[in-house]
Amino acid sequence: MVNNKILRWFFLLILTTVLIYFLWPYFLEVQIPSAGFSSLGSQTTRAKVIEIIEEGTVDLGDRTQPYQIARVEVLEGEYQGLVAEIDFGKRQLRSDEYRLAAGDLVQVTVSRTPDDRVNVYFSDFVRNTPLLLLAAAFAAAILAISRWKGLRSLLSMAFSLLVIIAYIIPHILTGEDPLVVSIIGSAILLGVTLYLTYGWTIKTHAAVLGMIAALLLTGLLANFFVTLARLNGTGDENAMFLMQFMQMGINLRGLLLGGMIIGALGVMDDLVTTQSSAVVELHAANPKFGFRTLYRSAMRIGQDHVAATVNTLVLAYIGASLPLFLMFSLARGNYSYLVNYAFIAEEVVRTLVGSLGLIAAVPMTTAIAIAFVLRVQPLAWARQFLGPTGESEHVH
Repeated sequence: MVNNKILRWFFLLILTTVLIYFLWPYFLEVQIPSAGFSSLGSQTTRAKVIEIIEEGTVDLGDRTQPYQIARVEVLEGEYQGLVAEIDFGKRQLRSDEYRLAAGDLVQVTVSRTPDDRVNVYFSDFVRNTPLLLLAAAFAAAILAISRWKGLRSLLSMAFSLLVIIAYIIPHILTGEDPLVVSIIGSAILLGVTLYLTYGWTIKTHAAVLGMIAALLLTGLLANFFVTLARLNGTGDENAMFLMQFMQMGINLRGLLLGGMIIGALGVMDDLVTTQSSAVVELHAANPKFGFRTLYRSAMRIGQDHVAATVNTLVLAYIGASLPLFLMFSLARGNYSYLVNYAFIAEEVVRTLVGSLGLIAAVPMTTAIAIAFVLRVQPLAWARQFLGPTGESEHVH
């Protein structure tokens, strides 16, 4: 049995290597076109605060706030070693009480005027260290709880980010159909991350098939309701910027649909895997359960999971748009009119279509997983090639 497990992991490693080998050149050959304008981070550099020269308060209209003038040294780039003065809070409104201190690292914007004068402005704080500490704590917590499986999940997360950054984004920017690119990217994620995290088991096969079916349904629903609601992807101001500055056209409607697919993929990963695991554990607890009994029991678990997940999705979207709702309520706006605006309607469709996909994923994954454990798993050839029911299965 140990030999079979080694063979399955060896096959999975070969599959992953082959996918990366054939896809990596395709990643590298894509040249992202120049936008012709400066984006975030393109003109900023790190600097170190040497000393605080001046502190006080300043009146900006009807608001009084503290300000500082600091001397900084540029640490990198074309202007490395340059010492200059910056003001912090003297000309722009601030919503915090943070203060600079000697030794702080900050981001500054350096520009040169036509008369060859160099100006340095405060841009933001350097937050690499606290973010790295948080990421380390996150990784340590996963490894402490999930151990080897946690390590595989971290590798899967890294691979997912690689596919999004190195494949999906570049190919969309070169003018390819965002929906097609997103579906291909999602398929690549499915083909590697689930098996890398959960192993070559029947439970994983059922989860993958359930997710593919749910994603196809989500894509059809998204296309139908985006068309029905007459949405064209222009509700996001960032999409409008893309249209203005890109040399070639981009399918904003396809971009909207692709975003819905990728957004549903993350939550659906958790849902289908949990549902497939529930079927496997219920079957292991009582192998005498038939299809109907096993389906009813697993669906009771899935119903609770769906209810919690859908509520989480709605709260997450409302939380992200809370300032907008506050502004609209302050102006005594009518919410029945608000939902007709494209940028709100897109989020409504995104939330509800994603939720419909999640709801559909539960019965589909449940039925597929039950078919595997009751029909496929008992077959000798299936156990040989498809692996055990789950990683914790003990074979005597």
